[in-house]
Amino acid sequence: MNLLVHRIFSYLCALDMTDKELDERVARAVDNFMQGYGCCQSVVAAFADLYGLDDTLAKKIAAGFGGGVGRLRMMCGAVSGIVMLVGLDCGQTEGSDREGKSACYKVVQDLLAKSKEENGSLICAEILGIKGYEKASSSYVASARTAEYYKTRPCAAKVESAARIFAEYLKNKTT
Repeated sequence: MNLLVHRIFSYLCALDMTDKELDERVARAVDNFMQGYGCCQSVVAAFADLYGLDDTLAKKIAAGFGGGVGRLRMMCGAVSGIVMLVGLDCGQTEGSDREGKSACYKVVQDLLAKSKEENGSLICAEILGIKGYEKASSSYVASARTAEYYKTRPCAAKVESAARIFAEYLKNKTT
């Protein structure tokens, strides 16, 4: 019963969200990134409260997806954030619920298609312009967040794009 109550509450919260409130969530995602959080953490934490997750738990759950999943430069962390939020929003909770699973997959595919259209790729290495040999030599050590890092990386813009795509999904879902 708690899950049902939570889903109804989340839906009603999304119904009441104004464009300004959605824009504030997008700005929060970018601000999270500029504070040093990973791309996925930044996006997920900006919307997590809508689904009953506190900021700390949201950031912990999303922590390993940064750097294209553990800095392997695979799927972009911001894109992974979209996927996680879609799961929170409409993911099925019964193993036998093929219809619910299919509906969730459709939303994921639709939103990721928008992200790919906007950003050219869903793959971190491609977004960063990293060639295979450069990717192979990268390690698990997180990059220092310096002024130069922010100047040369498109990540803040990708976080903004992902957060905006999810915000637009919420808005369109309720209109």
